Amino acid sequence: MEAKNAPAAITDSEFADLLTGVRQKQPEAMLQIIELFQEDIEIVSQCILLPREDAISHIVTEILNFIQAGDST
Repeated sequence: MEAKNAPAAITDSEFADLLTGVRQKQPEAMLQIIELFQEDIEIVSQCILLPREDAISHIVTEILNFIQAGDST
């Protein structure tokens, strides 16, 4: 059985830059945030009583909306 790869670690400043990019609606920052949380999104989607693809879509949308609504200071 293959061992799972550890999720990529990023620095606080890199994460802050990604958050700023998402708030500025930069597609590449949005994709990186989704990729960063992909494993967690997959796990949480299993607990939602919707088809998997719909659950993932809702989770991703809520994450991005939450970040964009956040205080930028």
